[in-house]
Amino acid sequence: MNQIVMVTGTGRSYALGFNLALRYLEDGDTVIATVRKTSEDLDKLKEQYGDKLIILTMDIGSSDSVNAARASLEGQVDHIDLMINNAVTVSPDCDKGFFDASLDEIAPALNVAAVGPMRVIKAFYDLLIKGDKMSTIYNISSEAGSITKCYRTNMIDYGMSKAALNMATMNLFNTFKGDDRINIFCIHPGWIRTNGDPDNQAPLSSYDAAEILRKLFEEKRYDKEGYRFLTNLGEEYPF
Repeated sequence: MNQIVMVTGTGRSYALGFNLALRYLEDGDTVIATVRKTSEDLDKLKEQYGDKLIILTMDIGSSDSVNAARASLEGQVDHIDLMINNAVTVSPDCDKGFFDASLDEIAPALNVAAVGPMRVIKAFYDLLIKGDKMSTIYNISSEAGSITKCYRTNMIDYGMSKAALNMATMNLFNTFKGDDRINIFCIHPGWIRTNGDPDNQAPLSSYDAAEILRKLFEEKRYDKEGYRFLTNLGEEYPF
């Protein structure tokens, strides 16, 4: 059965969000694709898929922007079956270590990458609980957000934001625990070539990774008893 899927952070054709949107469109679903600014790649996809693709412009770092996007969607869909919070940002000093990175750059990154998905869930919650089957939220996290497995001395803002997103996921899982209308997970999507660099050594293209995730997301839709932080293979990953 076709569904309505919302994906944030879909503006770049070589990245994961765009390819998640593409995979669901190819499967016949209606996709709400969100971007912070106009995307030529997404506009071309709109030409191909027409009304099956709804493009929403919003900055998930701003509650006003997210709420305005929700208002603009009024009348276009009556529910959302699946929400994928993929949008993220990092600081200019992400690759630097503690002594060289500007710590003032951390909070803005966390505002988008960790608080942003919560803004989206809150603003679109009414649509998430209106479908005829359990809706599911997948927050795209990372192994970099695992405190147990941390080995890096750089990527401070990215790791902190993903750890915070994991905590947000667990808090919302507890909030939704008694509600059969909604479910939530955080996902380590694997090592993916998401930056468009042909020399990237990651084993998965964004297009291939998106299909692995699409299948996993359907498999886990109704699982409210299992572990919350999963790899793209459905395996438990330590918080």
